[in-house]
Amino acid sequence: MGSVRKASAWLGLVDDNDDERYYDDDYSEGTDSGDAWVTDPRVKVAADTAEEKGRRIGTVTPDSFRDARAIGELFRDGVPVIMNLTAMEPGDAKRVVDFAAGLIFGLRGSIERVSTRVFLLTPANTEIVSGDPAAHRTDGFYNQS
Repeated sequence: MGSVRKASAWLGLVDDNDDERYYDDDYSEGTDSGDAWVTDPRVKVAADTAEEKGRRIGTVTPDSFRDARAIGELFRDGVPVIMNLTAMEPGDAKRVVDFAAGLIFGLRGSIERVSTRVFLLTPANTEIVSGDPAAHRTDGFYNQS
């Protein structure tokens, strides 16, 4: 393809059919399973694996108290939930925190404030690991003492 033709194709003035020579007709007419994306059967999708092993965390940023239902449904299913109430009015945020307090009391979970107006709700079977400096490894790895 000449340089003028390439420039015209780049500007969209003519069709760029030069790429067709790279396609093998036998390959394009091969078996089609009907799925646009087919992965190796040995590879599991991360969401499926996480759901099987119970390694999911839900994040909810409600706009109003009506969105509290999503928090309740996730928590009731045993999923830890991060509630980000920064987008809410203070009165509605207080109602959602009260709702969350009822959830954790009824389902024997716990609530922890992560930052201003952000809370972590954890079900009864979930352990929160603290990031305190005293809890770090003392076996000499990165130990400067």
